[in-house]
Amino acid sequence: MVEPLGPYSDFGRLEVTPFVPRDARRVLDVGCLAGAFGAALKSERPATTVWGIELRPDAAELAAGRLDHVIVGRFPDDVPSGERFDCVVFNDVLEHLEDPWSALRATHAFLAPGGCVVASIPNVRHYSVVASLVLRGDWRYADAGILDRSHLRFFTSDSATRLFEECGYGGVRCAPINITPPRDRLPRLLHLAGRRGVDFLAYQLVLVANTGAETGPAGT
Repeated sequence: MVEPLGPYSDFGRLEVTPFVPRDARRVLDVGCLAGAFGAALKSERPATTVWGIELRPDAAELAAGRLDHVIVGRFPDDVPSGERFDCVVFNDVLEHLEDPWSALRATHAFLAPGGCVVASIPNVRHYSVVASLVLRGDWRYADAGILDRSHLRFFTSDSATRLFEECGYGGVRCAPINITPPRDRLPRLLHLAGRRGVDFLAYQLVLVANTGAETGPAGT
């Protein structure tokens, strides 16, 4: 299943499910691929209805066997107008978009009152990227990971938070996930630095944001 769909096709992303509010009854998974995340969420919360939208028909066909409803198409254009969700999830999607600002602004129209957005985003401030750039002057793309060659945008905790604030969201929370364990010397030292060091150890960030008044123009 993994080979034809790419390296991210069947990850349940259990580290992200706790960020979806427990009272969210309708969830939209944007870029759901084969539906692994939605399936994991439904296994934890059988009463939750999970929709997915996926551009690739082969992945969407697999997701259709796992989720309650799957749209083959592009977000936001192909989501039926009038549909509302308690939570819209972007798992490693926004960094692939040329204009994530437009996508997040459009998401407002699909959120129920009190709804939220949950997004997992790679952390370009991870020490492996920073050390390579500063010490070796190298920025080497790969097939997967933080410097996935299909990424069009790169974020830190501050710039990811600002992205959501610029798109009219309030109460933005940013949490580090997938922390590098302290096996080598530099990660050990960064662990000892506490919260300040964790910012360099997180492979990914999870943003949780609620609807709110717009605070500024969209960025590019």
